[in-house]
Amino acid sequence: MAKAMLILFALLSLFSLCGFAMENGEYSVSVDMSGGSGKASITSPTLLTVQEGMPVARIQWSSSNYDYMVVDGKTYYNQSEEGMNSVFEIPVLCWDEEMDVIADTTAMGNPVEIHYQLFFYQESVGSKNELPQEAAKRVLCVAFGIIVIGGILNYIVKKKNS
Repeated sequence: MAKAMLILFALLSLFSLCGFAMENGEYSVSVDMSGGSGKASITSPTLLTVQEGMPVARIQWSSSNYDYMVVDGKTYYNQSEEGMNSVFEIPVLCWDEEMDVIADTTAMGNPVEIHYQLFFYQESVGSKNELPQEAAKRVLCVAFGIIVIGGILNYIVKKKNS
């Protein structure tokens, strides 16, 4: 019985260390990519969604020519609109080590599967607000607020002076 408890504790500790014990929610995570020709890149930091303890990264390519990715033998299809950079939601299988993926590109005419390695930095997992897109939204909201307040103050001053 003690041996079984020790094994169970070790497995739970391993899952926790691997990052699979994260709380459900949306986060940002830094990711690096290697492999391929070096011409393509991916957006980093990227969105990380955790559902039922499983982390899923939103990978956005610098090209619209990727039509699917293969991760751990499973195929994930492009979720972006026509003409937009390719976007995939793929599971994060490991932290702080290379994760092999295949991405199929049509940039060279005929479809070609290219092997890449993704490296997700567990220590970089943070608030979704750290994503550049989220920061841009906050800047736009603040600018809108300043314009509205400035317009109201201008109206009040003109009304008072007339």
